[in-house]
Amino acid sequence: MRNFRLTLAYDGSGYRGWQAQPGGGTIQQRIAAAIQEISGESAIVHGSGRTDAGVHALAQVAHVQLATEMPAENLQKALNARLPAEIRVLAAAIAPPEFHARQDAVGKTYRFRWHRAAVCPPFLHRYVHHYPYPLDEAAMAAAASQFVGRHDFTSLAAAGDRRAAAAAAARAAAGQPPLDATREVFRCVLARQDEELVLEVTGSGFLRHMVRNIAGFLIEVGRGRRRGEDIPRMLAARDRRQAGPTAPARGLWLVAVYYPPWQPPRP
Repeated sequence: MRNFRLTLAYDGSGYRGWQAQPGGGTIQQRIAAAIQEISGESAIVHGSGRTDAGVHALAQVAHVQLATEMPAENLQKALNARLPAEIRVLAAAIAPPEFHARQDAVGKTYRFRWHRAAVCPPFLHRYVHHYPYPLDEAAMAAAASQFVGRHDFTSLAAAGDRRAAAAAAARAAAGQPPLDATREVFRCVLARQDEELVLEVTGSGFLRHMVRNIAGFLIEVGRGRRRGEDIPRMLAARDRRQAGPTAPARGLWLVAVYYPPWQPPRP
C-alpha cells in the first residue's frame, strides 16, 4: 500500500459537505468513487477536516492508501478526468506511510467574504455573503483582533450539533472527560478589498461553525448591537446563546492547511 497525499480545490455549492453521508452528494464520496473507477479499490479518502455543506476550499488536503502502482502525477490526471469540473486535484504526491491529513495538521486558514456593493454580480453569489447594509467596518476590524489567543471557543461552536452531542454522550457513558474546546487563534484580520469585506482567520484548529460564528458576531458589532469589548465575556460564558448568528456557508473558504515544519504567525 502507498499513501497518496492529495491537495484539492472545490466549489462546495450543491454538495452536502466533505464528509460521506447516506444518500451521497459529498466531496469525499465523489473522490472515492473516482478512485474506485480508476484502480478498482474501495478506499477511504481522509480529509484534513469536514467542510460543511456549501463551504468551498482552495487547498483542502487529503490522504488515501492505495495498492495501485500508478505514479502520483498519473493519479492526479486520471482523477481530474473523472471528477466534475467543480472538484479539482491540484497536486498529488506519495507521502510517508504514517502521514495523516487530519491528525498531522498543525494549523489552518479560513476566509469569509462579504460582498458590500448594492448589487452582487450573479457569478459571485455562490461564493460570498451579499451584505449591502450599513456596517461600522472599523469597529469590526478592531473587534476581530480580540479573538487572537488561546481560548475555550465553546460559545462559538455549532448549536444543536447532533454529531457533537452523540460524541459527548458516548464519552460521558464511557466515563471520559468532555472534549476540549480550546483552540488557539494566531491571526484574525478583517479588511476591505475593493467591493468585498474579507475576514481571514488562522488557528491551530477550528470547531464546527466556529469561523462562521465569528463572522456572525462581527456583523453584530458592525451593526452596533455588540462591541469588541464583549468578546472576552462571551467566550468566558461558554454558552452558544451569548454569541451572534451563524454566517451563511457560501461565504466561507478553506484557504490552507499547514503541516510541520510550519510555524504559526505571532502578533
